[in-house]
Amino acid sequence: MMRQIIVDTETTGLDPKLGHRVIEIAAVEIVDRRHTGNHFHRYVNPGRVSDDGALQIHGLTDEFLRDKPRFSDIANEFLDFVRDAELIIHNAAFDCEFLDVELALFNLKPITAHCRKIIDTLNMARDLHPGKRNSLDALCERYAIDNSTRTLHGALLDANLLAEVYLAMTRGQESLIIEEVSSSEEAQEIRVAIDTLELIVIAASTEELTEHELQLAAIDNVSNGACVWKKLAMTTLQ
Repeated sequence: MMRQIIVDTETTGLDPKLGHRVIEIAAVEIVDRRHTGNHFHRYVNPGRVSDDGALQIHGLTDEFLRDKPRFSDIANEFLDFVRDAELIIHNAAFDCEFLDVELALFNLKPITAHCRKIIDTLNMARDLHPGKRNSLDALCERYAIDNSTRTLHGALLDANLLAEVYLAMTRGQESLIIEEVSSSEEAQEIRVAIDTLELIVIAASTEELTEHELQLAAIDNVSNGACVWKKLAMTTLQ
């Protein structure tokens, strides 16, 4: 079973080193490339105001966040949800830096210590589409994913959109997933009656046969009489 979690956050600003904090976090579960319907989503009281630029992006006002839990109140619940899974994040360096700062404030290990690995879909997109715009909106447009409801950034909405983008970008990997058959009744055998098939035979032309004989003779000459195909042809004629 391959368990993957798409993670997204919203923050009060762009740099945790300047004291900016997480204000929304979402995680959407995919198992064997299928949505399970399980997700984690929390708004967080950051204990500070959002920058004007950030507020225009996510629209989460200080008044709305004032009665929400602190990150310390939801940290363990979040870690339990993502533990031992592969995390899929767009521009992972940004979100992981914020998460690491939040976890460190409560003496918790960095996010990489709690998951199997982290996949950055921004790096994937840059490899697949070099020189093109690879924002989440651009990728939704490229892969025909409806993002019409994304008038503002929201962690849960963006995580769900990113899940669709990731599945679209990795569509060719589906053949690598081996699904177990739970019972013999689920296994279906495809049988073909060979005697009902019509065998089509296309005979070689005289020119093609001549070219073939010349090629065999050349190979036989170079190999000092060790041309296997020529020997087989002679055995068939005998």
